[in-house]
Amino acid sequence: MSAASDRLVVVLGGAGTVGSGIVKALLEKGFRVAVISRDGSRLEKLRHFLPASTHDRLHTLIGDVGSEEGAETAQGALLKSVGQVSDVVSSLGFSWWQGGPPHAQSLKELRRVLDMLLLSTFTAWKAFFPLVKDNPNGTYTFITGGAGERLLMPGTGFLTLGAAGALAFCQVLREEYPEVPCKLNEVRINMGVATPQRLGPGYVSHLEVGRAVASLVEKRRVSQAVLSVGTPADLKTLAAEGEL
Repeated sequence: MSAASDRLVVVLGGAGTVGSGIVKALLEKGFRVAVISRDGSRLEKLRHFLPASTHDRLHTLIGDVGSEEGAETAQGALLKSVGQVSDVVSSLGFSWWQGGPPHAQSLKELRRVLDMLLLSTFTAWKAFFPLVKDNPNGTYTFITGGAGERLLMPGTGFLTLGAAGALAFCQVLREEYPEVPCKLNEVRINMGVATPQRLGPGYVSHLEVGRAVASLVEKRRVSQAVLSVGTPADLKTLAAEGEL
């Protein structure tokens, strides 16, 4: 088995709340990690959040994976910069929206939410999945949320639509690619995720999520699995065992 230091993990959405926790945990395990963002200031904020001792293994790139052309361009630039990619974690399908009831929304807003949760998940997968799919030691992990299974609260309807699309896309991939050599998994988080400073009832720390996902990537014990996380205890089990 390859050592963590020999593996390069691309974390799509790595500059966000969920993604930053995953990036930190992977770096702490010794992985090299690459993060792509359209916003250079978010990449700088991420760098300040991370321990200075890990900065030499963090690779950042300004790019847009939300379109086919942008994702392909980012993929090419990343390969030129860091070489071979061993693992991908996509947290693009986990986000938040509470803009109000559907009758008060526009088609433009619906398209924006679908772009954020579903379409960017697809365009990024299309560009980065080929880098790991034929590698039996490679992984591609989706982070999704339980919002796709129910309306969390009034005013979050478009979140449910986008999140449900992400869940369905993951199901399609499992059924379309049942024999793919790489470890293809989905971690479905049925809780809110926040930074430690913003935790509230029903929320878990992005650091706990990060440790759980990093263990799954590190240990490579399961494939074609939906790991449904509904309690902090589930996260601890996943962090300890690399499976549920």
